[in-house]
Order: sequence, then structure tokens, then C-alpha cells
Amino acid sequence: MITLRLPDGAEKKLDAPIRADEFARSIAPSLAKRALAVRIDGELRDLSTVLDGDSAIEFLMRDHPDALELLRHDAAHVLAEAVQELYPGTQVTIGPVIEHGFYYDFARDEPFHPEDLEKIEARMHEIVKRNETITREVWNRADAIEHFRGIGEHYKAEIIKDLPEDEVITIYRQGEWLDLCRGPHLPSTGKLGKAFKLLRLAGAYWRGDSSNPMLQRIYGTAWAEPSQLKDYLHMLEEARKRDHRRIGKDMGLFHMQEEAAGMVFWHRDGWTLYRELESYMRRKLAEGGYFEVKTPQLVDRKLWESSGHWDKFREHMYVTESEERHLALKPMNCPCHVQLFNQGTTSYRDLPLRMAEFGACHRYEPSGALHGLMRVRGFVQDDAHIFCTEGQINSETKRFCALLEEIYGELGFKDIHIMYADRPEKRIGEDALWDYAEKALEQAVQATGLPYDSNPGEGAFYGPKLEFNLRDAIGRSWQCGTFQVDFNLPKVLGATYIGEDGARHVPVMLHRAILGSMERFIGILIEHYEGRFPFWLAPVQLVVATITNRADAYAEEVAGVLREAGLRVETDIRNEKINYKVREHSHGKVPAILVVGDKEAESREVSLRRLGSKEQTSLTLDEAVETFVQEALPPDLRPRS
Repeated sequence: MITLRLPDGAEKKLDAPIRADEFARSIAPSLAKRALAVRIDGELRDLSTVLDGDSAIEFLMRDHPDALELLRHDAAHVLAEAVQELYPGTQVTIGPVIEHGFYYDFARDEPFHPEDLEKIEARMHEIVKRNETITREVWNRADAIEHFRGIGEHYKAEIIKDLPEDEVITIYRQGEWLDLCRGPHLPSTGKLGKAFKLLRLAGAYWRGDSSNPMLQRIYGTAWAEPSQLKDYLHMLEEARKRDHRRIGKDMGLFHMQEEAAGMVFWHRDGWTLYRELESYMRRKLAEGGYFEVKTPQLVDRKLWESSGHWDKFREHMYVTESEERHLALKPMNCPCHVQLFNQGTTSYRDLPLRMAEFGACHRYEPSGALHGLMRVRGFVQDDAHIFCTEGQINSETKRFCALLEEIYGELGFKDIHIMYADRPEKRIGEDALWDYAEKALEQAVQATGLPYDSNPGEGAFYGPKLEFNLRDAIGRSWQCGTFQVDFNLPKVLGATYIGEDGARHVPVMLHRAILGSMERFIGILIEHYEGRFPFWLAPVQLVVATITNRADAYAEEVAGVLREAGLRVETDIRNEKINYKVREHSHGKVPAILVVGDKEAESREVSLRRLGSKEQTSLTLDEAVETFVQEALPPDLRPRS
């Protein structure tokens, strides 16, 4: 007798094993028709799986949160089949699911062109319409290698050859086409539906190694429903309009060039924006009980070996040699902060000790991964480390979360999502210490009362962490803040404090950042606001523009008064029509334009034009100063109601 438990608690007793799809049909024909896959004791499997023992059973429909990954996985297979039908001789390599979609890498002598995507996508729809049955087959390893070599699929043969010896070799066949895959998959191609689209082409080295051949990558997206696809494509269009690289160029904020790949050249207005954000953060940190330090950028290899970074992070570090010593540009600030902590003797009465640094770091990123301000090689972190006792972890976690929420809110981000990430495969420290650290952090985040989800295996190599994801104006999620509990690094670097019992104890080290990389966060801000920054952050807050050259002297006087009041003001006294000037400064995202002519000069007034508005209002010069001085106050300096 087999007992199958359903999500609603109901149990079904069976006399003999049964396929999952047949079991669904026995419950209700409509269930069998709508089901895409089955979860057996928590493991996602094909509907063709035979249920032969007591187990918990859950059927996945299109609207199930986990169904998207399945749909995108199948979309990658349908893409590969379409490409090989249209372009015989093309080799398929790997085709994983990624955030919002999928891709597949192809080996082909002739390059794909953007116009090919439409043709491939049309063939994908044909394959879906054919509703090809998808079946799972288990093959002998040697037979699988021989088969793929025989049809010229040398990359697939190499993948199989490199799989662990105990790995079961599974092949998924859809119609006459087949591919190596662990699965699971949909029961047929028709279940994929119509909500998919191919997006773009890219290059990618085989197995990510630049010494290997370059492959051609096709990216796509897939969704459960056409309405979701439509919304996503609309979001992509909005993202293109908000691209921080284009806006940054239009506003003259920054540029990047090959001679310093992955490094930012900040222009005057961009650096103004940077300094305003940094000043705001400095005030928030001081208010939050942090003190600021500065540590070296070039540090001897010995420290990185002691901290574990040399072994776990070496491939991302820039290394140089001087006087027969190996030195590295710091990729992060934590080991140096422990060195500061180790100077002198710290008592338990001094804890918690909150040490902050706007630390300049460098990390090697492959050139193909660089992306404007979002992915750079040289960056500054709003970094801080809290040295505390174990009993202070909960209170410090709660304190940090409150500060982070306050800062995100003042910067315009209200929707925050927390992920709890535990031990990664590549880590330092004993498992018992990890057990303790993970339990401590999870209890701490629970104590805050904030909701969170799990992100297994994504912790730092020295400790578990919380990841703080904020949602921008068009619904994209960005992971910026982080909070990590570390029992390992202070121990290996010899950090101790004198406890209440008079003995030496190892402090807990809480690694934390709110903005993360200053460069990346500014890129996010640019795209979130589409360059239309809040008045206090805008690099140029006001432009005084003349209608006639007779008002030039008054325009300069107005600008001078506003500058004396602490505002960032420019004048435009060019011999151009006022409408042209307004359009140009609106394109440059200046929040407000003060128009002056003969009438304004005589009455000592200004005509105010706000960005995005066609309305024009008149203010006296004194009223303009009072209005904009108040608007220019950063959120942390405004009167609290």
C-alpha cells in the first residue's frame, strides 16, 4: 500500500505504483491538464515520474512561484532546437536559466545577426505549436559520449566526459531533437505557451575561460502569461530610457575610457553629486554612533594570507611586487580594520565599537563584465565594521536595520526585501563556528521583526549575511546593503578584548554596508530618478536664464545672491531664445530655471519654471531664496515634524 499526501492534508492510498500524471488525472482531469511538474518530498520532478513509495505530493501549475524556472528552462531547450533546425551544423553547449529569462551558448562559424533573432523566435513558436512530447532517458556514459561526438557535438561530449563518475546521464528528447540535461522538464513543448521573446546576442568564452573558443550567446525571456511578458518588455524599454550611461553623458556627470577600464572619470557635476551623497552618509553615520577611519590601499600579501583572502579571493585581487615583497590593492577593508582594533587594549566597556570608512577598493572584473557604474574595478564602499560581544548581536542588528531603512527611505526607496544567506562551499572556519554564527544571525534578524527569505549558500566566505534588496521606480531589485556576522576573521587575525571576567575574548565582527559601492549606488540613483534628482542632490540646482541681454547684470546679481545662500547656481546669458535655453536645461535635468528679463529686473522678481512643468510662476528674489534654501536641505537636516 502506497500513501500519497497532498498539500491540503488529504491522503490517497494506492495498491500499486503510478505515474505522477496518471495520479493527477485520477484526482481530476483538469488537474492533469494544467499541471506542469510534480514536487515529490520537496524535489521537483517530471510528471512522468513513477510514484512508488509513501511521499508528499504537490503539482505545479503555471501560477506557482517555482513554475517560472521550469518554463524558462524549457524555453532554452526550444531555442536550441530552433537554432539547430534553422542552422544545421551549429553546436549547442549550455543553456541555463537566469534572472528574468534564459540563454543558450552556440558554437557556429558564421556569426548570428540581430535580424536572425526574429527568424529563430518564429521557429520556436512553431515548435511550441507542434506540441512535441518531452521524455526523459537514462543513457550509458560511453554511449552518450559516442553519440554526441558522432553528430559533431564535441562540446556536449566534453561536458559528459567531465561529469562526476557517479552522475546519472540523463537525456531529454523533444520530438526528434535531444539534449543532455538533468531536468525536470514540461511534459511537452506546447506547455511552454507563447509568453517568450528573444532579446539580444552576446559573446561568451567556453566555460568562461578567455583561452577557450568564443561562443555566441542568445538571451531570451519567458513568463507564465503574455501579460507578464508585456509588463517585462515595458520595464526593459523604461530601463533603456533610464540607462545611467546615456543620462550620465547627457548631464556631463562622468565618463569611462579604455585607458582606465572599469575606473570612473568623475566630471564636475558628477563629483558634486558624489560629494553630496557622501556628506549625507557621513552625517548619518556620525548620528548612528560610528567614527571614521582611513586605512592603506596597498597591503602586504602576508595580511591577505592570514585573513584568508589570498586563498579565497586571489583571482579578484590586483597584485604588485616591490623590494621582493608581494603587495595587493585591497579588495575590501575588513582586515585593515582589524589591525586598527588590535592597536592598544579594548575593554568590554568599549564595545560595541563602530568603525566606518569610505574605503577605496579594487577588484579584478573581466572586461566583458564591466558595465558603466554598475560593474567597475575601482570603487569606494560606505564600509563599516562593528566589533561587539555575542550578547550585542541582536541589538546591533536591529540598530543597523533601522538606520538602513531610514537612509533608503530618505533617498527615495521604500520597498526593501531582506535575504538571509548561509555558508557557501568556499569558506574559512570550522563548521561548528558556522553553526553558531548562522543561528546567531537568524535569531538577530528574527528579533527585528522584519520579514526575510533564505538565499542558501550565498554567504561571505567568513560568515553568514543579510542582503538588503531595494526596488527602484520601475520595479527592478538591486542588492546594495549587507550585514554579516563573522566569528572567523577576528579570530584568525588575533583580535581580542578584555571581558568582564578579566580574561581575553574574541570579539564578534559585524561587516556592514548600506549603499555598498558608491559608484554603483549613484548609477542606481541616476536610473531610479531618470536623472531628475531631488533638489538637494541635483548637481546644478538652478539656472538663471535671460530673455534679453539687457537683463544680464540682474541675472548675475540673482545668481550671486542664491550662491551666497549656499545654492548651486549657473547663469545662461547667451544670445539665444529663451525657449531654446529652457529646452536645453530641461534636457540637462536642472530642477528649476529662473527666467529674467526687463520686467523682472525692474520689479526685482524672477519667473520660475520647474522641470517637467509648463507652468511659470513669479517670485520676488527674497521669496526665491527662502523657497530654494528650504528645498536644498538634505532630508536629515530638515525639521522633524
